[in-house]
Amino acid sequence: MTTYQEQRGQIETYFDRTAVQAWARLTSDAPVGRIRATVRAGRDRMRAQLLAWLPADLRGARLLDAGCGTGALAVEAARRGAHVLAIDLSPTLVALARERTPAIKGGGHIDFRSGDMLDASLGSFDYVVGMDSLIHYQAPDAVRVLAGLAQRTSTAMLFTFAPSNPALEVFKAVGKLFPRGDRSPAIVPVAEKKLRRLLAADADLQAWTAARTQRVSSGFYTSQALELVRK
Repeated sequence: MTTYQEQRGQIETYFDRTAVQAWARLTSDAPVGRIRATVRAGRDRMRAQLLAWLPADLRGARLLDAGCGTGALAVEAARRGAHVLAIDLSPTLVALARERTPAIKGGGHIDFRSGDMLDASLGSFDYVVGMDSLIHYQAPDAVRVLAGLAQRTSTAMLFTFAPSNPALEVFKAVGKLFPRGDRSPAIVPVAEKKLRRLLAADADLQAWTAARTQRVSSGFYTSQALELVRK
């Protein structure tokens, strides 16, 4: 089984070197093929769902966009007034996010960085959002990441996981449907009941409870959002 650190290295290599152009295109409005179009639509729906769970007024709130990619969610949160720290393992994607980010109105701003979302020097947050940033890790590792972030989060953590289903069990990753040269690191499906058990059993998450959940399915994209809130 791949360790957390090994998987983290594979993810960094993939998003920073192997498939930068493919992901830059996927996260733009440029024409894409049928498979990528379903993934794009699914990601758009998931981003909208996570944003819908955040307050409409985020003025004064500090938000961590953990695994920000090209920055679309960070921009929308900043437009609501949030002070967003947007971090990603890939310096290349972070540079692209900076290039794409428009002028922000509404009092919010974005601090883009490349690095580890668990770096304690990033400080504390009111909200943490991790859209599809934990789906490549084994469930126990993902829970430990959340437990680490929980120590520096005051209100809620929103994240996504790959719900176990026949399609994901067969393909193991949406990325396997892409050309071999830009396949993504394997997505790790997990049953929702198992994930909830792991969350409930973690000693560092006893002050937290699982709240809203929503699955998004769009062709070859399937992901499920889960909200953790302080009790």
